[in-house]
Amino acid sequence: MNFTKVDVEKIARVLSAEKITFEKDHFRLKVTNRDEKRILVLEMYPEIVLGKTRGMLVVVYTGNSHLQLHNCTGYVVSEELAEVTFVAENANQLSGLVVEKGASCSLYASLNRELISSDFTQLGVEVMLSGVALSLAEEVLDKGKDKSS
Repeated sequence: MNFTKVDVEKIARVLSAEKITFEKDHFRLKVTNRDEKRILVLEMYPEIVLGKTRGMLVVVYTGNSHLQLHNCTGYVVSEELAEVTFVAENANQLSGLVVEKGASCSLYASLNRELISSDFTQLGVEVMLSGVALSLAEEVLDKGKDKSS
């Protein structure tokens, strides 16, 4: 999977991005929440050198944070929640970066892959939140497994 212009337009629409640009090697979206005085910049690199390998990179800049998700393997757009969940899966671990229309974001890193299919009522609140947040991506992850089989 690589980010295309169509993917970026879909993501921009859900996040109500006020600005979309294509830089030399990546797409850049600006998301603003005027009511809460927040600005978020989302950059998506379709393919970039990540050490000895190449892969997709998702970067989020806010006024007080800089987050990166290396080797992004897919994303899920939720119009109902007005957010986009970017995921990276490696062996039995899963990481996700959730970007919201309100110019906020959350990062969940190195989750046990089985967690997103768990009975959430059996988990502590701290763990349950990450499982629920990334469970939206289960469909994308399952598609990726079908392709590699």
